[in-house]
Amino acid sequence: MRLPRIDDDILLSLAVVIALIAIASFISVYVYGRFAKRARGTPSHCLPIGGAVTPADAAVAPLTEARPGETGIIVLGGNCDAFAARALSAAAAGRSLDMMYYLWRGDLTGGLLVGQVLAAADRGVRVRLLLDDINTRGLDPEYLALSGHPRIEVRLFNPAKNRVTSLRRGVEMLLRLLSVTRRMHNKAWIVDGRVAIIGGRNIGDTYFDAARDANSSDMDAALVGPSVAAVEEIFDTYWNSPLTLPIRSLWKNRASNLVDFRAGLARRARSAPVRDYLARARGDETLAQFLDGRLPIVWSDAARILSDPPAKTQRGERDRWLINVLMPTIAAAERHVKVTTAYFVPGSEGVEGLCRLTGRGVSVSVLTNSLASTNQVTVHGGYSEARPKLLKCGTRLYELRPTDADRAKSSLFGSDAATLHAKNFSVDGRIGFIGSFNFDLRSAYLNTEMGLLIEDAEIAAAIDAVFVDETSERKSYEVFLEGAALRWRDGGRIVDREPDATRMRLAIAAVVRHLPIKRQL
Repeated sequence: MRLPRIDDDILLSLAVVIALIAIASFISVYVYGRFAKRARGTPSHCLPIGGAVTPADAAVAPLTEARPGETGIIVLGGNCDAFAARALSAAAAGRSLDMMYYLWRGDLTGGLLVGQVLAAADRGVRVRLLLDDINTRGLDPEYLALSGHPRIEVRLFNPAKNRVTSLRRGVEMLLRLLSVTRRMHNKAWIVDGRVAIIGGRNIGDTYFDAARDANSSDMDAALVGPSVAAVEEIFDTYWNSPLTLPIRSLWKNRASNLVDFRAGLARRARSAPVRDYLARARGDETLAQFLDGRLPIVWSDAARILSDPPAKTQRGERDRWLINVLMPTIAAAERHVKVTTAYFVPGSEGVEGLCRLTGRGVSVSVLTNSLASTNQVTVHGGYSEARPKLLKCGTRLYELRPTDADRAKSSLFGSDAATLHAKNFSVDGRIGFIGSFNFDLRSAYLNTEMGLLIEDAEIAAAIDAVFVDETSERKSYEVFLEGAALRWRDGGRIVDREPDATRMRLAIAAVVRHLPIKRQL
């Protein structure tokens, strides 16, 4: 059968359109680069420990001085613990508060932590807040209000230049498509150079058991000791990167309105949900015990703080990418590997690597979201393609249930809807990783990530304990093969299709499974 001949005029028109788009894209990238060069902020760095003793100094110094050269680590698996850690450590700040996040929502807990940030600045604490720009739509007035405080500076990573209209912003993002989809996914909270919190959580209700729809299971690590300086170094590298611009440089002609912003926070703080949440958070003693030295801390001289360089988003410094450390660590496993990842798109190389492990007798288990629990249905489409190959070679797969009665008991609104957001793994019961790195191609090759890698049996055991709980029958389905067909073990019954998934989710995942976009998922 002969295909119809395409008219030469049509081919010429297509070629002209493609050429014009390419030229417009080049001009857009060039203009943005010149703008960004002029708009960069003045370099600054984390403040050294010294001067007047702050509450954070007084709480942490006796602990670290008794264990020179060692990092103290506490795993924050509970969502309320994670909120308390940030709120109470900010309240103890007296010198500096440096924060970098992929996402900071303007909801109940996001507002409460902003209130702590403002209170710290009012006390004279220098505050630097670095946010990725992809989720900032509609929040610029709040960032501008914060930046109106003389002790607070807000910067955005890889921000759009056009911020007034959706159309202009959309056109800019389309023309800068190759670079605009590469994001800073790091998460860090640093107080007075004494305490650092890193891990998988962004700032928002779903990460702190205050969401009405679904709450996320996640994991952070609170650190004291020399590793805090390593986190500070990473923060400074991003803060002073050419890809980072002050929010003020994007809104030079717009005044901040800190007075109205404060008033809005105060009104919210008087609401019943906030009062209820704070009462529950204050009743959590985890961080108070930690700062008082009453909570057992794991001490180690083998902690490593790892991060991608900012240049990864421009395909630069490939030898320093995080994947070059994490994958060899997993590949060296001798007995077992347990991976928890919100988004799991291993790609062909990842599948081959895990199958090589099982092929030499290593037990490999992976926990990720089910189609019903995930908040990224398209990602599940990329993951589902790899399932049969992984199961065939002996990998055990678990998928989180969309409801969790245990989580409802701790949630502010009693929501039992659950989703997985954690990113961690353990190797042979002796190595553990807690960070922002998902086991997908986006984390591996596009976004920047960071985390704690440590050879320590106690930390690995803490990660394994959570893994065992999350993969239990009451919290997850186990996926397996029956012949060539996929099956899910749902308690005492066997299911032959994605459990609890709607037809719409099934359709979207099926379409994505066949699209050549795995690296973007």
